Amino acid sequence: MSLVKFNQYPTFTDLIENLERNFLGRVDENSGDIPAVNIKEEKDKFVLDMAAPGMKKDDFKIDLDNYQLTISAETKDEKKEKTDNYTRREFVYNSFSRSFTLPKTIDIDKIKGDYKNGVLSLVLPKKEEETKLTKQIKLS
Repeated sequence: MSLVKFNQYPTFTDLIENLERNFLGRVDENSGDIPAVNIKEEKDKFVLDMAAPGMKKDDFKIDLDNYQLTISAETKDEKKEKTDNYTRREFVYNSFSRSFTLPKTIDIDKIKGDYKNGVLSLVLPKKEEETKLTKQIKLS
């Protein structure tokens, strides 16, 4: 025997969840409101890939402040349809912001970014590690 979840008031629950999401700022991470990010570490760099389809390169704002990397974007779209009897206008507004704390081993002067086929890619090169010479000095 399996249990079946029963929701007596599905439209009311949907309304409450919608109000929480839009007016109280609560975002479910699995809902698609925040783009997914993959971070891959390689020998000499990190590669950050963010899935952001349907956007343009100019929509993104990427800031770096004291090793805090912030990627944000805003899109605005207005659709207007006019016929003899009515006018319909729809406004679409989407925005997101993601922040990452970078390790001190990143060479911030050599960070590069690209946006192709709906994927924002950032290459975060690592600094070359300084060679530390150790030596034991004998006293005479």
